[in-house]
Amino acid sequence: MLQARLMTSSGDPVPTERTARDLLVRLGVTAPPGADEDELGEMLRGALDGKRILLLLDDVAGAEQVDALLPDEPDCLVVAVSRGPLTGVPDVRPCTVGGLDVSAAVGLLAQYTGPTRITCDPVAAQTLVEECAGQPAALVLVGGWLAARPEASVSDVIERLRELPPTDGDVDLGARPLARAFRLAYGSLPPAAARMLRLLALAPAGSADAHTASALAGCSVADGRAALEGFAGYGMLRPREKGRYELPGCLDPLLRALLEATERPAEVELARARMLERTVRQLHACRLAAEPAGSPARKKLAALPTSLRFPSKEAAGEWLESRMPVLVEAARVAVEAGEVDTLARRLVAALTHALTAHRGAEGAAPELYGLHQLVLDVARRRDLPVERAAALLNLGDLDAGAGRIDAALARYKGALEAARAAGDPYTTGRALESIGATYQELEDWSRAADWYGRALELRLSRRDLAAEARLYARLGTVRGYAGRWAEALRDWRAAAAACRRAGDLEGHAR
Repeated sequence: MLQARLMTSSGDPVPTERTARDLLVRLGVTAPPGADEDELGEMLRGALDGKRILLLLDDVAGAEQVDALLPDEPDCLVVAVSRGPLTGVPDVRPCTVGGLDVSAAVGLLAQYTGPTRITCDPVAAQTLVEECAGQPAALVLVGGWLAARPEASVSDVIERLRELPPTDGDVDLGARPLARAFRLAYGSLPPAAARMLRLLALAPAGSADAHTASALAGCSVADGRAALEGFAGYGMLRPREKGRYELPGCLDPLLRALLEATERPAEVELARARMLERTVRQLHACRLAAEPAGSPARKKLAALPTSLRFPSKEAAGEWLESRMPVLVEAARVAVEAGEVDTLARRLVAALTHALTAHRGAEGAAPELYGLHQLVLDVARRRDLPVERAAALLNLGDLDAGAGRIDAALARYKGALEAARAAGDPYTTGRALESIGATYQELEDWSRAADWYGRALELRLSRRDLAAEARLYARLGTVRGYAGRWAEALRDWRAAAAACRRAGDLEGHAR
């Protein structure tokens, strides 16, 4: 079975490209960086051909999200779950999902309370199912409340639910059972635990581990781990593999409302900053673990706190891959929440370095493309020309690596425009040189020499000997290809002289 949630924890639709790419990864298929929705959808359908798979699409926002993911394989079954009518998808069987029947609902309660209390008062158990409208999430919460109180009876929890004062959430009869069950469970938490639970609404992709919980609440990792185990016992979190927990999507809006009503904005920002800082440190440790044993990087890793260390490169790589969707979501939220600086910039850089260290430049390209596109979108929205130029250059490099030369050239020219608007000579020079390299790839020797010459003029004005030597050598190469031998020889001699002045003996010999 393949499963994908098409709504983020903050309530925004997940781009179809991201969903298709994630599904392809789980099928063992690597999509090229920068592939669009149509190309990824076609690859997904091809990967599903000949397979018998159940594809569960949860929290669907609209038919357009589903359409691009539908396989052509007749042995594949797609179940798309939406909070309202999902119209516009051809050949579907719409079905309204209600609550569990009484027998299944009582069985779910018994998993938490044990069979004794259910057997002693079966009528009360059926009444509790009716109070919860058979909704599994509500039943899990009240079952967790009973599990934490062995002395309480099923009748006690019914009485407590009925005593809760009405709220605005009770107007929606469909949401009322879950809202009441959550208020009962949440109201029984100690203040410190209640605060940590509220702050878990900030966890990217609704996924948390002991490090996330401790950073958000400002407590020790051990206390964070114990709190998460307690929340799972209450039914407020779903245990996942290797110490991770998932916040059910139905609880996310309830916790966000509590967070907004209870916590001061400054405290929320501080908690988010602590979480991002912890993530940056984990990514830094992950990158260091990829270095050879005995290297200075591994010595730095050994000096980190025990909770942040990785025992081996394999363990660090496994951690990175298992948390990739969460890390990408953390980067997206961090960048969109504020300007591309400080922690957000460090997080994107740390994720980029960790990916490159473990996957290599080619293997990391698909994820890096999405990260650079994210930075570009925010830089455009906030009118940050330097960040826009840097993102365009990085995207251009990835487009060029994927063979999309025309797209790369357009990126580089956009980067040049943004760099000049910002008055940034370094980025301007890099853009000029990249445009020259693209024309060289296209075998347009005249234009390549022209753009290399412009880059050289800028480097000469800044007395950058290394760049000067490199650009003279590139000019010599393209003029040689064009048959302009005298000019090529002059450029190569200038390159050799620049290497000699810079003390670059290897470059001088070359």
